[in-house]
Amino acid sequence: MAEVGQEQKVSIPEINLVADPAPLGLGGFAATTFVLSLVNAGVLPKATEPVVLPLALFYGGIAQILAGLWEFRNNRNTFGATAFTSYGAFWLTFYWLVTQVLGKNAIPSENVSVAVGTYLLAWTVFTFYMWLGSFRINAALISVFTFLLLTFAALTVGAYAGATSLTRLGGWLGVVTAILAWYTAAAVVVNTMFRRAVLPVGPRA
Repeated sequence: MAEVGQEQKVSIPEINLVADPAPLGLGGFAATTFVLSLVNAGVLPKATEPVVLPLALFYGGIAQILAGLWEFRNNRNTFGATAFTSYGAFWLTFYWLVTQVLGKNAIPSENVSVAVGTYLLAWTVFTFYMWLGSFRINAALISVFTFLLLTFAALTVGAYAGATSLTRLGGWLGVVTAILAWYTAAAVVVNTMFRRAVLPVGPRA
């Protein structure tokens, strides 16, 4: 028993006051990926590509980075924090690449393919080890990262080779990636609201 006047230490459980930011990050990623992928797949004409820029800047970029920063606080979610912050940065760099580099012809035309290919290759490498990490989460995220890895791989080879067919394949793979990401985002929101697994995400590998 503690003596009178002696300070007693009371253990107070830590309460997580941060809502799950995953649906925000996944939603921003899905919407921006979907629109750009429709252009890459040839569903939308190339002239419509600028429509993706506001999404890339505000939703896929800024909103997704904010989701990533909140993930650092949300049970110290290293995977979510790294994924959302990094892909948010991807969309911001994409915006800058289109508007300030390619849009202003900062790269000689004969070097554009190798420059864009190398840019995409860097993101393919990043996506590869994030894909490996996804196997410890759930089937829904494994599916998202599997198709995202295939998307980046197809776009990378397509850019290096100047192969329109591979770019279009990457576009269709990106459409599937976006749909899977939307489903995963919806599952988090709906399951949280109903407090049960209305939309299953599957077990981890």
